[in-house]
Amino acid sequence: MRTSTRGEVDPFIVMDVMEAARREEAAGRGVIHMEVGQPGRGAPEAAQAALAAALGQSALGYTVALGIPALREGIARLYGDWYGVDLDPARVVVTSGSSAAFLLAFTSLFEPGERVAIGEPGYPSYRNILKCLDLEPVGIQTRAEDRFQPRPEDLGADLAGLLVASPANPTGTVLEKPEMAALIGAAAELGIAFISDEIYHGIDFGRRAVSALEVSDDVYVINSFSKYFCMTGWRIGWMVVPPDHVRRIERLTQNMFICPPHASQVVALGALSAREELEAQVRAYGANRALLLEGLPKAGFGRITAPDGAFYIYADVSDLTSDSRDLAARILREAGVALTPGLDFDPKRGHRTLRFSFAGSTEDMEEGLRRLVTWREGARVTGA
Repeated sequence: MRTSTRGEVDPFIVMDVMEAARREEAAGRGVIHMEVGQPGRGAPEAAQAALAAALGQSALGYTVALGIPALREGIARLYGDWYGVDLDPARVVVTSGSSAAFLLAFTSLFEPGERVAIGEPGYPSYRNILKCLDLEPVGIQTRAEDRFQPRPEDLGADLAGLLVASPANPTGTVLEKPEMAALIGAAAELGIAFISDEIYHGIDFGRRAVSALEVSDDVYVINSFSKYFCMTGWRIGWMVVPPDHVRRIERLTQNMFICPPHASQVVALGALSAREELEAQVRAYGANRALLLEGLPKAGFGRITAPDGAFYIYADVSDLTSDSRDLAARILREAGVALTPGLDFDPKRGHRTLRFSFAGSTEDMEEGLRRLVTWREGARVTGA
């Protein structure tokens, strides 16, 4: 059967690592999961209780395309609580996870063939979704001295869009408000659409992440219930768009998705009231972060950037290997610790980096570090 070139995208390597780890576990081996960005707990108790109540009262069928009004209103209130932004709920669009929001945003904003800038290292699905839509991803090679965030001077008039992430995956670094404002201002001057990925907001370690909505209303903001709200498998997210873009997004979502899953929307609405439970989880991430920042250098992974948010540490392993995918496979096979090769995040430089996720339990992080130390003591690791 014939195929489309739009389907020729790179694999999402972390999913391949998860499958390799699953095979190890199926063979009876215990694996410490430091590869996947998934909270070590499920949806909050209040969220699960909300769904249990709804199951007895509703068929949970189609909702309106933009999402349950009460959920849109709750999300709008979140912007007042977190950022002091008075947000009209009419600008909030509930989506089937942040992935659907990216599809909607890219389809709404760009014509086929246009160029959209993304920072590298960065979330690999940005690049691959853009390619699927016949758009050209333009990787900005960010720098350690900029904490792996783009600069205004990285932008050019040949671009149609810029997507930034703060806190970023895989580095966990953030854009301060002046830096965010400078990028938004530069994009506006060049006529470049600005998209802000804010799915790790709420998970921060002393430096609150800045929303693009604190700077401008002429932006697209994308967020999710997957990370802070611990709802990865429910596939529910949201986007905030300028007032004159709401109807075009509504038309797109009506045709592409009909509506977000009703049950997931009910759980999300319940999760908005579970702040105490969720903040306890963020404190657990903070403990894990401190553990890894101290323990990874002892395990021989000392070239790291301390994250401001999210639950990742990005490590330069060029002193150990020139093939991060092979190194990650060896560590899984020989130490029983699953890690993500940097090639997922940076096609040009990722062969020299690894990502460590500390989203799991503190006990797992302690065991993972113990295994890595033992492995390094017994392994012969050759450099490039």
